[in-house]
Amino acid sequence: MKTRVAVISIIVEAQENVAELNRLLSECYEYIIGRMGIPYREKKVNLISVAIDAPEDVINALSGKIGRLKGISAKINYSNIISEK
Repeated sequence: MKTRVAVISIIVEAQENVAELNRLLSECYEYIIGRMGIPYREKKVNLISVAIDAPEDVINALSGKIGRLKGISAKINYSNIISEK
């Protein structure tokens, strides 16, 4: 199985779907290298970065599901690292 290393950048502007966001991320726990969240209280948003090493279709599917949540956006930045697991 070929995997890619990527970072998913997530911006949470509405708190109503945070539980669903966490559920989606926990479904991919085996691929997640780490995550960092920064609450930006002044602007009332949360910034989250998720480092992941997974098949490209898993990364795309996860980002797409996250991006469909109301008040939450996600973008992927892929590295050039491709490996076999």
